[in-house]
Amino acid sequence: MLFRILLSCCAVLSLASMASAAEGFRLQDTAGDHIDVLYGDKIVARYMYAYDKTRLTDTYKPYLHIFDAEGKTPITKGPGGLFPHHRAIFVGWKKMVVGNKAYDRWHMIGGGQIHQKFIEQQADSNSATLTSLIHYETQGTDNPFLAEERTMTFRKPPAPAYVQVDVTSKLKPLGEAVSLDGDPEHSGIQFRPAAEVDTKQTTYLYPKEKADPHKDKDYPWVAETFVLAGKSYSVVDLNSPRNPKNTAFSAYRDYGRFGGFFKATIAKGEELTIQCRFVISEGKLPAADWIQQQYNTFNGVSDATPAVTEKLSEQTKPKEPKEPKATKDAKEPAKAVGKAP
Repeated sequence: MLFRILLSCCAVLSLASMASAAEGFRLQDTAGDHIDVLYGDKIVARYMYAYDKTRLTDTYKPYLHIFDAEGKTPITKGPGGLFPHHRAIFVGWKKMVVGNKAYDRWHMIGGGQIHQKFIEQQADSNSATLTSLIHYETQGTDNPFLAEERTMTFRKPPAPAYVQVDVTSKLKPLGEAVSLDGDPEHSGIQFRPAAEVDTKQTTYLYPKEKADPHKDKDYPWVAETFVLAGKSYSVVDLNSPRNPKNTAFSAYRDYGRFGGFFKATIAKGEELTIQCRFVISEGKLPAADWIQQQYNTFNGVSDATPAVTEKLSEQTKPKEPKEPKATKDAKEPAKAVGKAP
C-alpha cells in the first residue's frame, strides 16, 4: 500500500513538472544562426545573430523577430523588400562619430554589427533572457569601435497582449568617445512590421493632444496598429525617463517602422544604457488607460493618462533612397547632447 501511495505521488509530481515546463519559457538554439524563445510549444520570438560573409547583406546586423500568436510565422521584417536594412526589432545609428570619422551602422556601409557571443541565456516558468555581445566594426571585422550588450527579456504579458519584451542596449566605446547621431528615420531602437503590411491601414496613437511627431520630443510611449494578411496587430513602444532627453520618435510611416531616436555622446571609458519595452497584441490597440498602465508598471511611476491623438499613417510613400556607396569622414564630430548616465 505504501509503495502504491509513493508511486502515485511521484506520478502527480511528474505530471505537475511537465505541465510547468509546458507553460514556461525555454530557449532553442540553432547554432551560429538564430535562437528561438518559446513559451510552451509556441515560438514567441527569434533572435537572428548569424554573420556570414557569403550572405553579407542578410547577416550584417542582428535583430529580433516577433512571431504571431500561434507561434507559426514572424510578423516582423527580415532581409530584402523595401528598405532592406530594416529588420524586425533592431538597433543602429546612421551617424556614429569617432574622432573625425563617421560610421553608418544603420545601413551597414563599410562594416557591420557582429554578434560575438551570448553573455547570458536563461529561461524558466516566468521569463527568458538573452544578452548578446555585439561589436560595431569600422572596416572589416577586426577593428571594432564600440561594444553593445543587447539584452532581451521576455515575461508573461498583460492581457490582451501576447508578447512583452524589454530591449536594453548597453553601449561602451572600445577606444575614443563615440557620438550617436543621425535622424529619426535612420537611428535608434525601432520596430518594423513584415514587408507585406497593408500600408493603407497603418495607424498611430500618440500620448499628446494635437500631437506632431515631426516636432514633439520625449513621448513616454507611442503605439501603432498594422494589418498583415487581413489580421490586425498592435504594438506599444514604452520609453524610459532614464533614456537620453530630447528624443524624437519616427512614428508616421505607412509601412509601420517606428521607434525612438536617441542622441548622446559616450565618453571614453563610460557607458550609455538605453531601454524600452515592446508590448504586442492581436487586434486594435487597447485603450490609452491600459497603455499608460503598462508605462507606469515598466517605469515604477503613477503618471496620469494623457490626452491622445490617433492618426492614419502618412500615405505618401517616400522614394526608396539609394544606399550610400561609402562611409565618408565627418567634417566635424557631432556635438555632445548629454552625458552618459
